[in-house]
Amino acid sequence: MNMVRPRSARIKELIYDYALIVVGSIIVGLGANLFFVPFDVVSGGVTGIAIILHHFFERLPIGTAVFLMNIPLTILGWKFAGGAKFFYRTIVAVFFMSMTIDLSAAMGLVEFAKATFSIDHGDSLLLICYGGLLDGLGMGLVFRGRGTTGGTDVLGKMAQRFLGVPIGQSLLAMNVAIFGGALLVFNLKPVMIALALAYVSAHIVDLVQEGFSTARAAMIMTTHLDDVKQAVLERMNRGCTVLHGTGGFTGDDRPVLYVVIGATEVGQLKRLLWEVDRHAFVAIAPAKEVLGEGFAPNVPEV
Repeated sequence: MNMVRPRSARIKELIYDYALIVVGSIIVGLGANLFFVPFDVVSGGVTGIAIILHHFFERLPIGTAVFLMNIPLTILGWKFAGGAKFFYRTIVAVFFMSMTIDLSAAMGLVEFAKATFSIDHGDSLLLICYGGLLDGLGMGLVFRGRGTTGGTDVLGKMAQRFLGVPIGQSLLAMNVAIFGGALLVFNLKPVMIALALAYVSAHIVDLVQEGFSTARAAMIMTTHLDDVKQAVLERMNRGCTVLHGTGGFTGDDRPVLYVVIGATEVGQLKRLLWEVDRHAFVAIAPAKEVLGEGFAPNVPEV
């Protein structure tokens, strides 16, 4: 079977990826000037360091600082963490994010945010929700385009490769250091808002990456396998797969029925099992993303 994709399809996919990276980077930059910079709320990574530096050197634009600090990190990433593909996608993301931060600041976005929102007047929750939404949405789009905004991500990958430190732990340690520095420069409230905002942002990133899922995966162990299977096929109009299992205690063969259903069909499946085999053992769990017949089409997102 020839697995070589047509050149037109590869170009289309490349354009799609870079479009996601550019749009995501612009959103991250706008979010920084709307919800981070005006209130000394420090984000993680290089952007957080740039906000701290801007506090001491007001003439140093935050976007410019982000871009300059990312240049050596991106070169290191090219050599040790991802090669040319990593370099080009990262430099595009960093350029558009940095340019958006500086241009939107010059156009008065920071002053607009200060006049519209206020931590002192109880807008903390608004900053957390909307700031986390924009930051997570932008980052998620960049990641979905198989890009990265550089910064501490590069150091995390290098720590994993050369020191054996899991990337999550290294990123956490670096962000703790950045937030600790922010605590010394600013006060406790902006740092606490930053931590809550980062939590919301992380969940939005996962949502953008994995999509909204209303599917459920059910594993059914029953002594009436044929009856349950027939009921699922005919009454629920859902396909199913028979897996071969072995009882851990008895050692007997225990076929397992695997079926993916919509969230609204869980009650129907429970009623069906109650009618056919009320002693059946069933485990139902959320399915992060389901592609194929009866669900989302199994095609590239281009």
